[in-house]
Amino acid sequence: MNHLSNISNQILSGNRVAIARGISMVENEHQNSRLLLEEIYHKTGVAYRIGITGPPGAGKSTITNKLAAAYRKQGLKVGVIAVDPTSPFTGGALLGDRVRMTDIDLDEGVFIRSMASRGSLGGLSKKAIEAADILDAAGFDIILMETVGVGQSELDIAGATDTTIVVLVPESGDSIQAMKAGLMEIADFFVLNKSDRAGADQAVMSIKMILNFKTKKDGWQPDVIQTVASEGKGIDKIEETISHHRKYLEDSSGLKGKRQKRMVNRIHELVKEKLHIEFWNEAREKYLLLNIENVIRKDSTPYDLAEKLLQDFTK
Repeated sequence: MNHLSNISNQILSGNRVAIARGISMVENEHQNSRLLLEEIYHKTGVAYRIGITGPPGAGKSTITNKLAAAYRKQGLKVGVIAVDPTSPFTGGALLGDRVRMTDIDLDEGVFIRSMASRGSLGGLSKKAIEAADILDAAGFDIILMETVGVGQSELDIAGATDTTIVVLVPESGDSIQAMKAGLMEIADFFVLNKSDRAGADQAVMSIKMILNFKTKKDGWQPDVIQTVASEGKGIDKIEETISHHRKYLEDSSGLKGKRQKRMVNRIHELVKEKLHIEFWNEAREKYLLLNIENVIRKDSTPYDLAEKLLQDFTK
């Protein structure tokens, strides 16, 4: 048995060291990472993926922590992927794996991994989705994917998970900012955390008022749940709403549709990535540099030059 098959077999048997090694291979774009993902693919698709997003400081990590602990009480294995800002020094995740997950970090039924967003356009990097596949294949029942929370760039989480939760807080007009950022469209439900603070009831009313004018395309009506996650208040209601949403999706074939769409998008991304790598070879880079002066002098346009490069590629 070769080394790669050995790692993939250990991942499938739930070996934590192999899981960590597999995720590192994916994150560091190891030459064998694609082969590893191919070997474990047949065991993916079982875990339920939950996305937790929203503005910085809303308490996403606390909710993730408490939710993981609640699922563990049900005997479920939980994987946590926290996509953090990229460190400017190492390119790794700025925040450590276990810094914030105090309730669950010593639990063998929980696997926590922080990943750098690595400058991906979305807050949820492609690598995080592949890491979720590894956890899925390793037998985790629930995968919580918490993202960095920076507005527009968070929208890709909806395409990577089965249920998407948007966490807001009463102050700073976050609820209105969420509407502007398009988070209203992706939320399967909202959590107004720190709801013991002033302005909580008004924030709930403003979100609900906007929700009254919008019904999600799949017919599901998002709700707003109030929590004080630091005290564990409302966590049971979040878990209950996730369960209702999951049942709704399963009964309406929405889950199958969501996962199919996710796979279509993923194949688009894989093709785009491969074409990008194959397109920009040394000869085309040289051709571009030789002809760029014509574009700068306005003797030619960027569109003409792009078209010529593409014609060469499709011959």
